Amino acid sequence: MNRETPSARSASVRTDYLQIRQITLIGSVINALLALAKIVGGVLTGSQALVADGIHSLSDLATDILVIVAARQGSQAADRQHPYGHGRIQTAASMLLALSLAFIAAGLAWDAVERLRHPGTLLHPGLSAMAIAALSILLKEALYQYTIRVAQRLESGLLRANAWHHRSDALSSLIVVAGIAGVMVGFDRADAIATIVVTVMIAQVAYSIGREALAELIDTAADPDLVDQIHRYIQTVPGVLDAHELRTRRMGSDVLADVHLRVDPHISVSEGHRIGDEVIGLLKAELPRLSDVIVHIDPEDDRQWNSSDTLPLRPELESAVNAILQLHGIAETGNDGGPTLVLHYLGGELVAELTLALPLDGAIEEFRQLTKAIEAEIIDGTPVTTVNIKAYMGATLRRSTPN
Repeated sequence: MNRETPSARSASVRTDYLQIRQITLIGSVINALLALAKIVGGVLTGSQALVADGIHSLSDLATDILVIVAARQGSQAADRQHPYGHGRIQTAASMLLALSLAFIAAGLAWDAVERLRHPGTLLHPGLSAMAIAALSILLKEALYQYTIRVAQRLESGLLRANAWHHRSDALSSLIVVAGIAGVMVGFDRADAIATIVVTVMIAQVAYSIGREALAELIDTAADPDLVDQIHRYIQTVPGVLDAHELRTRRMGSDVLADVHLRVDPHISVSEGHRIGDEVIGLLKAELPRLSDVIVHIDPEDDRQWNSSDTLPLRPELESAVNAILQLHGIAETGNDGGPTLVLHYLGGELVAELTLALPLDGAIEEFRQLTKAIEAEIIDGTPVTTVNIKAYMGATLRRSTPN
């Protein structure tokens, strides 16, 4: 059962994208202005820590661009070339961003260490640099509060991560203020030390982005809490006896899952399919992060029972059963109004259910003897281990002379 029509889903995704784009564009403008102010201000006032903090703001600007691109791609439906969507574009860009941030952090740290080794090259920022850093703290914390509220409303992990980038920039600016204050009170090494602290923060951001991107590229499973939720929701669906072999992986901000569902082995194929549809509909309705769910219906726990791979398929078995029925003057299976044959592959064994028309001419005992003979011949002449013959009131018992 599909709980959401494709058009409704598309409209919902489009609305989310527009909101994400709006808040991210606001953040990108602020990040661009702050990065420019910090870098220029750091150069003019002689604060290496402020320059490093400006580079950190540039990393937030790059993250904003990634968020917009990912949200834009995510608002597009999967196509023939990209059946699982376009989420991995964000992943590739995130990996490149992580590498660039790591190189930037290493270069800034190297320069700061060299200045510490040669005190004559130490910089001496003043009150102007502190004012720029203080303004950054206020703006970035306000941007964090705004972004995190939108992220919680939209349940957007991508936007939530971007909000924490804003807060990390605010924290790094706080460290810059402390470094500049140290220089102003006579501790000349404070700015260089603050630079190293900021580069460590940049390196941590690079590591976090790179690790998450790599985890997605190698199809790391979703977080355990989400996996537990999926299991709990599946167990609430009537007809599901067990769920196993649940596998998840991430595709951008979405999660893809496939799972095996064990149902009663004697229900019809269509009923098993209906149960699977109910599971898919429930999961997508309750867990919006699940963009795609594939279910495999099992009549038994295939982790425990012997495989039925060596048993023949229906055409071979039906041919053998029809040959036996013809010997007794009974029409072949598969014809309208004729006998029906249902096969069950369970526990490495083959069970056959054969339905025949019960005679209306009172030849019940003759029919009983006939069914016993048919059961014995099917077991002797085919891989079937058990035969269950059912009867229904249908027609007179047809007897024909075997060829």
